[in-house]
Amino acid sequence: QVQLVESGGGLVQPGGSQRLSCAASGTIVSIYDMGWYRQAPGNQRELVAVITSGGRTNYADSVKGRFTISRDTAKNTVYLQMNSLKPEDTAVYYCNAEAVVAGTGGLYNYWGQGTQVTVSS
Repeated sequence: QVQLVESGGGLVQPGGSQRLSCAASGTIVSIYDMGWYRQAPGNQRELVAVITSGGRTNYADSVKGRFTISRDTAKNTVYLQMNSLKPEDTAVYYCNAEAVVAGTGGLYNYWGQGTQVTVSS
């Protein structure tokens, strides 16, 4: 099994910055893509950003130029630096990882519990 623990959410003013972290633990053989998704009330969960094991990144159009995803492979941790935050960025942010777990022989998708980000004055 893989556990993903997010941290760094909270209340921030419009135009401010916030950094989210997500650490993966468990009997991990390898982690491939890691990413961040978000879900606002009444909306479907949507991709925010993803980073491959090789460091390639992809962003939602709505966050390009404002958010930066990065990862520390040695620590099995992914980060999301969010700048120039807008009220429409308010959502629960979820960490996601595709990982191979010891003893399973397969690639599985794992989710964190979510962390609330609220952008408001």
